Amino acid sequence: MQENTISVPVIDLTDFPSERSKLAAASTVLGCFRVVNHGIPEAMRADMKAAVRSLFEISAEAKLRNVEIIPGSGYMPPSTRNPFYEAFGLYNAASTSDVRAFCSLLEASPFHQEIISSYASKLHDLIVDIASKLADSLGLVGYSFQDWPCQFRLNKYNFTNETVGFPGVQIHTDSGFLTVLQEDESVGGLEIMDSTGNFMVVDPVPGTFLVNLGDIAKVWSNGRLHNIKHRVQCKEALPRISIALFMLAPKDDMVEPQQDFIDFEHPRLYQTFLFKEYRKLRLSPGASAGEALSLLAADQATVKV
Repeated sequence: MQENTISVPVIDLTDFPSERSKLAAASTVLGCFRVVNHGIPEAMRADMKAAVRSLFEISAEAKLRNVEIIPGSGYMPPSTRNPFYEAFGLYNAASTSDVRAFCSLLEASPFHQEIISSYASKLHDLIVDIASKLADSLGLVGYSFQDWPCQFRLNKYNFTNETVGFPGVQIHTDSGFLTVLQEDESVGGLEIMDSTGNFMVVDPVPGTFLVNLGDIAKVWSNGRLHNIKHRVQCKEALPRISIALFMLAPKDDMVEPQQDFIDFEHPRLYQTFLFKEYRKLRLSPGASAGEALSLLAADQATVKV
């Protein structure tokens, strides 16, 4: 059976404001795009991937030192739901001290600690820049995302001959605002849902970062931005490494639609809520692919506009 592959829109971060309309279209329709001219050298990306591989070589006992700060933010061992997947989590990647503490707990060498710290700093600058350009493309100029917490997730998929054809990670949306992903350039498997409800293969493109929009983007934009459903499938018997930085929610944890996106023709769609409570809500069965947002619709409670 031949699989359908989708070509994700590519945004040149050095070509603004010319790319504004293209970015807006990609974000409101597909909820996914690639960025080029992002300023992170290929050598740094390769060094980071090597550092992440080394972290997964430590003992199972040592991995458990990576404890949760907010629900779902610590080490994720293989589970019944996702038996071939494991991941480390770091909250908040924008904090130099948090990054250093994370590396020390997981026995990273001084060399790898420096790589991870430098990469985290560069990727944080990138995610803030992308979010600001995204807001600008919707007409909200000058909005600052600088102090929004950003969570690192370092992923490993332990694929073998026996796992080919099975899910690596089940269908989900990302819970936060947006995600910047360094894909494994050697091993694919990512699939996204298009506007027709079909899953399309997203082949890795060397030198780019993939950006997904999550649930908080949909709320923040009062429904304009699209929170894309995606999954990972095992396509070949090779271990797969990916590195994600999630921009989560405002620093005060309070999430609500921006007033700029609310008017007579666009009534308020969502309540005001705490992100930490939303993370807990998403842990309920059948609530990890955006379904939890329906419980926070504005018509479910009296909300001041």
